Parts: sequence; C-alpha cells; structure tokens
Amino acid sequence: MRAVVWHGKRDVRVDEVPDPVIQHPGDAIIRVTSTNICGSDLHLDEVLGAFMNEGDILGHEPMGIVEEVGADVTAIAPGDRVVIPFQVCCGTCWMCEHGLQSQCETSQVREQGSGAALFGYSELYGSVPGGQAEFLRVPQAQYTHVKVPEGPSDDRFLYLSDVLPTAWQAVAYADPEPEGTLLVLGLGPIGDMATRIAMQRGVRQVIGVDRVDERLERARSRGVTTIDLREVDDVGEAVRELTGGRGADAVVDAVGMEAHGSGAVEFSQKMVSALPDVVAKKLMTTAGIDRLAAVHTAVDAVRRGGTISLSGVYGGMASPMPMMTMFDKQVQFRMGQANVKRWVPQILPLLTDDDPLGVDDFATHRLPLDAAPSAYADFQAKKNGMVKVVLKPGMVATQAG
Repeated sequence: MRAVVWHGKRDVRVDEVPDPVIQHPGDAIIRVTSTNICGSDLHLDEVLGAFMNEGDILGHEPMGIVEEVGADVTAIAPGDRVVIPFQVCCGTCWMCEHGLQSQCETSQVREQGSGAALFGYSELYGSVPGGQAEFLRVPQAQYTHVKVPEGPSDDRFLYLSDVLPTAWQAVAYADPEPEGTLLVLGLGPIGDMATRIAMQRGVRQVIGVDRVDERLERARSRGVTTIDLREVDDVGEAVRELTGGRGADAVVDAVGMEAHGSGAVEFSQKMVSALPDVVAKKLMTTAGIDRLAAVHTAVDAVRRGGTISLSGVYGGMASPMPMMTMFDKQVQFRMGQANVKRWVPQILPLLTDDDPLGVDDFATHRLPLDAAPSAYADFQAKKNGMVKVVLKPGMVATQAG
C-alpha cells in the first residue's frame, strides 16, 4: 500500500509499504477514505523529531471502511463506515470509564511515561503506524472507533477523529460563561474550530488572535473579533481594551510549543533538533524548554480568577512559568490530550444538514495522498492559504482542490 512515511526532519515521502494485517483478536483493518494532516504532525519535523524512526507512518486523523476484524471485535463489521479517534483506548479500564480515554490504562506507553498510545506519533506514544495511508490497523477496535452513517460526505464526520473533540474539550475546559469573553490564541484548525464551538454555545464575545491573513479572515467571516499579531505590540492590552479593562474570562491556547515570539528558545530547540537523537531525547525529557510566548500571553490577557485551557501541544520538562503572576491572579489551568470518545455524543447532534460548525467547508485543501510531501512543506510554511489539509488516498491528482 501507499503511505506517508517519515524519513527525517523535513523529509516526508510517500512510499510503498506492506499492507497491515490482523495481529491480535482485538484488531481491525480499515480502508482509509480520508485522512488529515494535523498541525501537531509538524512538531515531528522539528522539536519531537528525535523520537521518530525512519520508516514511521504518519497521521492520526483517519476515517474509512472496515475491511476485516479480529475474532474479539463484534461492535463493527466489514463494510461499516468508521472514524478512528487519534488515541488507542479500550473502553473498559478505570480511565476510560471516567471519560479520560487519553489516559487509557490498557494502551498507556509506560516505558515513556506517557498516556494512551496515539496513531502515527513517535516513540513517545507507542510508535503505532499512522493513518496517512491506504489501509490502517486499528488496535482495541471494539472501542477505538466511531461508527457513522452512510450517505453524507466524509467531511461531515472526519473531524471527529481529532479537530472537533480537541476544540470541544478546549472550550469545555475554558468554560466561558454565555455573557463572557473567550480569547483564542492561534486560529489554525483547532483554534478556528474552538471559536465556532464557543459561538455555537452562545458565548457573547469571542476574540481570535493570529498573524496569518487567511486564518484571520476565516474567523472574521463567522463573527469572531480578531487581533492581528502584526498590528499590536501588546495582545493583553488589546484584549483589555475590548473587555472594559478586565481581560478575557477564559483563554484557549491553541498554539503550543512552537509559538512565535520566543527567539532564544526557538534557537535552542533548533540546536537540540540538530543533535544526535540519543542526546536530543535525553535533553528533551529532562531539560526541554518550550516556546511559552502563547502561555505568557494567556496569563497576561486572562482576567483575575479566569481560566486558561491548553490544547496546543507542549513537550518541555523544564519550561519556566510565570508562577508569581499566575498565583496572584488566581488563574486556573486545564489541559491535556482530548478524550475523543467522551465528547463525541455531544458533538454528533451538530453534524446535521444545517452544519452549524461549518465542517463541510472546513478544509482548505483536498489532495491525493501522493501530494503529502508538498502539503507538509506548505502547511509548515503557512503558504497557499493552507489551514486544513485532507488527504484522499483514492483521489487522482486531477481531482485535487
């Protein structure tokens, strides 16, 4: 089969690799019909590259048709249409039963001290082959799936794999009041969707911050108040001007470890990524530092007693936090990988013909699988208006759009 394969930092290729097979009675094989490139996939090209191995298959946002199931899988059958959550989870352990599927005790990657295994996401999360491929083996398939109906296009359901539940959890954790203000830092796919979810939930004022024209325009077109990072010296002050001097009631950080505005840390990250992997791994897991510009902005812009929800990926173990200010302002933090299956029942009713969240036209690019290398490069460089990329293994180049 064809698959998107990691060969090194900034070296993604589409290769012929062996088809996946049933390895355990709880497995299933799906034929992938659509799969996304996620912003967090780009971290594997830089900060987390030391944890990748040449030949790793990328991707954690797939959906498709069930081709084969193992002997223990009864919840799905060949021919079913399914979305695959980005985390492998069993549904029966204490964590899963308490809505913490991202911490599944069955699939936890204990040798790395990590939570549930993730598709296509490095040694840190189990080196599970990913979904940017023609076929995918799904472990724990009895629970690691979301069955969806036939008929509507893939776009209606595809984002249940990651974007929708991650953005939903980000807003739920921020918990803005309907008459309050939610500030969203970063208007990539997660931040963009978080603004849509907040407005659907009736939040009175939603403010989005970014520096890319296309992302700002997408948010403005749906009624979001936007702040262009290129035009303000102080985001916190700009937010206070919009909130009567108080600050945002809640903030979603949808940026993460590679935020702009942290030049010294960016330089150190690049230096670490240039080291031999065995050295870089040790540094990242003991002394790694993130670019915390977004976190510092969130702490500054949130009102006293407000809440900050982190959905952007962070990986540092020695990142300095403004603890004095956080304590003085009585800031609450909530964070973590999205618990996909926890939120799906709340999201599915919104994936209707009315399409209140705009999922049908959420993708900016739909490309054949073979276009993945150039799509990764453009997405990393924020070129060609690229915000969300859907790869279609069955598409030929002339159908791309």
